[in-house]
Amino acid sequence: MAVFPRGRVWWYKFYFAGQLIRESAKSTSKTVAKDAENQRRRELEQGFHNLKQRREIRIRQLRDVADEYLADYRLRFRGITFAEYAIGHVVRLPGEKLLVDIDEPEVLGYQSARLKESAAPKSINEEVRFLLTMMGEACDVIRVRLCKKKKLKLPARRKIGKAYEPDETQTMGQLSRKSRSPHIHLAPMMALSAGMRDAEIKSLSWSQIHLDKN
Repeated sequence: MAVFPRGRVWWYKFYFAGQLIRESAKSTSKTVAKDAENQRRRELEQGFHNLKQRREIRIRQLRDVADEYLADYRLRFRGITFAEYAIGHVVRLPGEKLLVDIDEPEVLGYQSARLKESAAPKSINEEVRFLLTMMGEACDVIRVRLCKKKKLKLPARRKIGKAYEPDETQTMGQLSRKSRSPHIHLAPMMALSAGMRDAEIKSLSWSQIHLDKN
């Protein structure tokens, strides 16, 4: 338990769950800084023991929080396909859980469940990131404890993409021509010929195409 001045403003610092907490009390009073430190410690302890200050938050299901989060996400970002996919899995598994019941073992259990479904570790890591983000401040202690145990993220392969071989490109072209959708063949050909990424192809407009300039 320690408070110290920085210029005229007092700060406090202490360790909680192995993490150093160092924050400004935003006050020139040492007494206020001590009170702020005690209040911050109580808030962290409440989160550590899965206690919520507001009853309406305590009894909310993760499914309801996910619906609100996705609605806001759609307003802020254009590419939402993966977010819908990832959050869909989060809702499918622990979606019926109350926020207060989601803790460290629940997150580890989610990772194990998705691994049994042969999901890629990288995808699972992103799904867990969405899960903790949707929980807001309630996830801070969970994240700290999992980080300390090195279990927040599953080991993922760091494989750099490789260029397609000529025969692979030819096979891709032949198979895409057989698709029932008229767009399937066009998409890989644009990706291969113009080096365009998935989002760039999907958002391409006629104003960006200049046939006279090839």
